[in-house]
Amino acid sequence: MGKTEKAKKIGLTTKIFIALIAGAIFGIILCYLVPSGHVRDDIIVEGILYVIGQGFIRLMKMLVVPLVFCSLVCGSMAIGDTKKLGTVGVRTLIFYLFTTALAITVALTVGNIIDPGIGLDMSAIKTNAADVAQMEATSLTDTLLNIIQDNPVNSLASGSMLQIIVFALIIGVILAKLGDRAETVSNFFGQFNDIMMEMTMMVMSLAPVGVFCLISRTFANIGFSAFLPLGKYMIGVLLALALQCLVVYLGLLKVFTGLNPIKFIKNFFPVMAFAFSTATSNATIPLSIDTLAKKMGVSKKISSFTIPLGATINMDGTAIMQGVAVVFAAQAFGIHLTMTDYITVIGTATLASIGTAGVPSVGLVTLTMVFNSVGLPVEAIGLIMGIDRILDMTRTAVNITGDAVCTTIVAHQNKAIDRSIFENAQ
Repeated sequence: MGKTEKAKKIGLTTKIFIALIAGAIFGIILCYLVPSGHVRDDIIVEGILYVIGQGFIRLMKMLVVPLVFCSLVCGSMAIGDTKKLGTVGVRTLIFYLFTTALAITVALTVGNIIDPGIGLDMSAIKTNAADVAQMEATSLTDTLLNIIQDNPVNSLASGSMLQIIVFALIIGVILAKLGDRAETVSNFFGQFNDIMMEMTMMVMSLAPVGVFCLISRTFANIGFSAFLPLGKYMIGVLLALALQCLVVYLGLLKVFTGLNPIKFIKNFFPVMAFAFSTATSNATIPLSIDTLAKKMGVSKKISSFTIPLGATINMDGTAIMQGVAVVFAAQAFGIHLTMTDYITVIGTATLASIGTAGVPSVGLVTLTMVFNSVGLPVEAIGLIMGIDRILDMTRTAVNITGDAVCTTIVAHQNKAIDRSIFENAQ
């Protein structure tokens, strides 16, 4: 029986990876070899691929709110001790904010080394000034006040993750305090959580098809031509993302836990591939929690708290994009930034990440706040909108990897990790 289960798990992982590669190839074929017209554009790309891909995304999003809510209630209830829960929360928050500040610093450094905006032919790039004008950045005051929602039911209905997290934690702590007096409610949340995890596995069986369609459509629409004028910018973002993921995250993992970083990446790669294809941290929450439990040995008591929180406030990939974009825009428009400006960017981008929702392309919205903080023209965002989708996919993969590393470190510090599961994972 054990061998059969292993084979199934390996099968799904392999299928997701194959779907990723096959989708990219199919998308490129559609872009360059199939002539533009009703059949390609309307029926295949915006018809079949769009409907199936978005259908899968919606299935994943359907799971997020009930799963996160129940997981957090069960997690905080299981931890029980308010002091311990507070310790886990503080450690997690410090780690997330520290790595975000580090990420933006790495991005600014890489940006200034590569100089992505110098020598740029502005006429070669189509700006989307109208789209930029419609973007609204949330102020820091509103971000802090929005943590406490006056109507929790409305938060659940709209999927406002930060508010849901706070409300779920309060309920979990109260249920732990009441103990036997609230046994019926405790059992309800525990059983409903099991139902949601089972539903997650059912939806995940469709992942290869969803991934194939999402990737195919992305490459069919973008191709390679959009990348050329902004090649240096793309290289800068991807290089900074690689440094954050492979040096910062894996270095911290090795230092704090002693676990093998290469094995960690191998075990977690299916989740990264899934995050890459969907470009949404929120949709990846169920898979992250499940993979950390089954392949890393991380207790769900910890992961059900840290992963949803990370998907909401830990946006290192987004911070990196913002850092490189700041340098790019400043150079492209000939604006000199001082050291004070760079420090302002680090602070603003770190705080902006707290209020960033885990949905596709939201980083472009928060980028307006960062640009405004140092007086850069917001129109510059229009320069990078055309290629943001592929970068958005990559930084989402980095975001969720950071969440997983943090969760593993916090679990290790709280003696809530089974190292034998990690070592024996296939």
